[in-house]
Amino acid sequence: MTTLSDLLAEHTQLSGKQVQHLQTVVAEWQLLADLSFADFLMWVRDDEDDDYVCVAQARPTTATTVHAEDSVGRRVSAAEHPQLYRAYRETRICREEDPHWHQDTPMRRESIPVVLAGTVIAVLSRETNLATARVPSPLEIAYLGSAADLCQMITDGSFPVPAPSTDVHTSPRVGDGFIRLDPTGAVAFASPNALSAYHRMGLAADLGSERLAPLTRSLIADPFDATEVAHCILGALEGTPGARIEAESRRGASALFRALPLRPKGKAAGALVLVRDVTEVKRRDRALLSKDATIREIHHRVKNNLQTVAALLRLQFRRTASPDAKEALGESVRRVASIAMVHEALSISVDERVDLDELLGKVLPMVGEMSGSENQVRLATEGSFGVVSAALATPLVMVLTELVQNAHQHAYSDGGDGHVSLRAERSAKWLDVVISDDGKGLPPGFSLERTEGLGLQIVRTLVDSELRGSLSLRPRSPQGTEAELRVPLNPRR
Repeated sequence: MTTLSDLLAEHTQLSGKQVQHLQTVVAEWQLLADLSFADFLMWVRDDEDDDYVCVAQARPTTATTVHAEDSVGRRVSAAEHPQLYRAYRETRICREEDPHWHQDTPMRRESIPVVLAGTVIAVLSRETNLATARVPSPLEIAYLGSAADLCQMITDGSFPVPAPSTDVHTSPRVGDGFIRLDPTGAVAFASPNALSAYHRMGLAADLGSERLAPLTRSLIADPFDATEVAHCILGALEGTPGARIEAESRRGASALFRALPLRPKGKAAGALVLVRDVTEVKRRDRALLSKDATIREIHHRVKNNLQTVAALLRLQFRRTASPDAKEALGESVRRVASIAMVHEALSISVDERVDLDELLGKVLPMVGEMSGSENQVRLATEGSFGVVSAALATPLVMVLTELVQNAHQHAYSDGGDGHVSLRAERSAKWLDVVISDDGKGLPPGFSLERTEGLGLQIVRTLVDSELRGSLSLRPRSPQGTEAELRVPLNPRR
């Protein structure tokens, strides 16, 4: 199945930051579809022509879908969907006055430009099925009003806001429990499921027009959790999106909370609070957490075992007189220690993913310390490596440390000074890294395929078999060497 990242890489030249923003929109837009009672399609302009390509699709769980078929990959022209082009050009939400027919279904379309840093990077099409007669109700009015505010915030560039701790995939959904607050923090509307969740937490009466933050604080048992939930709600009223928070009430019921600010065109319009009763599923969550903890414990023990191996190799290093043997043992210590650091990072990760920027900040300084060279080589990094899966982390760290070690050992004469830099650039599909030095350059007749150096042989093997990437070494102007590494972020196994 083609992913959003693959489609963006195929049809656009969007930057890594722009791709990340679109991925955040897709992570959040089930909320928009449910509040709107409508399908959402994400369209991007194809760089090769003026057509728009659908790269993602969301169907509502609160209404009948317009698109029973898969629309991802579909192309439209200006004549077929003029509102897309107007929204892109005018940077505003464009609505069709007359219904549009899709196959045998009447629908109304709206085009919502997705803006990041003042630039339109995609357009959302909100498509509402008109075949089903709907009677306006307080719930529907509250849903549609909140959806309109959030859609305007997408065009303003203020929603969604990337927040690593948001946990949108496990956050409460609209159908779990929906509360709309006015700008003062009072309840303007609460869905039946939200009322049920609060009743289970111990609320005897209806929510009415109560101020939600102090009311919720009074129902939660732990004072720290109570303060955190209250601050989350109050922060949303002030414009700060809240992370998912789980809290247990005085009656023993557990609930998940998430608060989102509503600020269309920068004006405070209250907040949206989602709540879900998770009392019955908490036991299963604890079982899953126990499995995650077991996996992290395995990584922790592997790390400890590798550190023991590294310590034994260091002991042997100190007792060895042969310079060649000492060099080989020193390199082995460094390699084992690098792998141990990856497992250390995985031992504290909850999703088997590694922040390479943080990890390389620990590993790369160790290369210079253990290189055994008298050269004074300064190391600098530029750009962001980002977060990668555990499957990529170990071989990628090994390759980068080997290339940096190679520059330390071979680029400079004994006692010479130098500068080694790592420049990372990440797109939807690739991670590109350039390692450059200002040393003496490659030896005459050098060939990466025929090199006998163990370090470069390890690098070539890992790049080909584990990373499914490519590596090239070339002279750097005016002097030195440049190694260019390209790694697919979703390699096909």
